[in-house]
Amino acid sequence: MVSAVPREQRRRRYWRRAGLALFVLLTVDLLTTALAVRAYGVGGEANPIMAYLLGSGFAVLLGVHLAVLAVLAALFYALIELAVRAPSPFDEVVAASFEVWSALLVVAGVVVAANNLAVVFFGWTFLPG
Repeated sequence: MVSAVPREQRRRRYWRRAGLALFVLLTVDLLTTALAVRAYGVGGEANPIMAYLLGSGFAVLLGVHLAVLAVLAALFYALIELAVRAPSPFDEVVAASFEVWSALLVVAGVVVAANNLAVVFFGWTFLPG
């Protein structure tokens, strides 16, 4: 039961999950993408947006990633506040939704990073495209 857990404790737990999702989606993906670009060049990047950013220079790539981080952090802030302030009986549904959504973001980030590593080490991708 979510309502039995103090708000500050839930808020900290949700921020840990949000931090993990952001770390995997942004940092780990960017590092594994850099490895793939080093091995195969920018032309090997399947994502056209990322290929454009990689070709635009490091400052542009970093700036866009920092902007995305700021937007996602603001989104996470709004969702976390909604999750910890939702009135009963909605608090259970909102909390469960946040838990599932944040877990799916981490899984998506791990899959993308694993795919980047598959490209680096084996020369193939397991994602469609």
